[in-house]
Amino acid sequence: MILKIFRVLWFFSILAVLGFFMYVYASLPDPVVVMEEPEQFVVSKETLFYIILATLAVFNMFVYVFRSLNKTEEGEGFVSWYYGLVICLNAFFIVAVSYISLFNSGERFAYERIGIIIYGSVALMILWAFSWPVYLAGRKIFAKKAV
Repeated sequence: MILKIFRVLWFFSILAVLGFFMYVYASLPDPVVVMEEPEQFVVSKETLFYIILATLAVFNMFVYVFRSLNKTEEGEGFVSWYYGLVICLNAFFIVAVSYISLFNSGERFAYERIGIIIYGSVALMILWAFSWPVYLAGRKIFAKKAV
């Protein structure tokens, strides 16, 4: 049941990240500034588009790979966890693309205010990544002994 819920959430996260990315892509200037310190890193708009699109495709493609490799009931938990990890990754991409868009918009903005959102999305991804080993360790420690 939880796998079906994660599958639906994953599908909507793909739609959200692609829709948001297309919206942001339309407003980006042609030379996109990705970073300014220690030196300015500029990339073309099309290169950024294909890099982000390829990265999204690779990470979301692995959902199908892991699902086909783990067809057992025990593997269903891992596949559910991986769906959640990719959902967190898609949320991180939304935050990262919005930051790049904000950085290139030319508006005056206190960039340290968005830091909590960026670090929060990274922390969410890290917490989710470590939740599977903690879950497995907890299952082994608190497993009921068969009588």
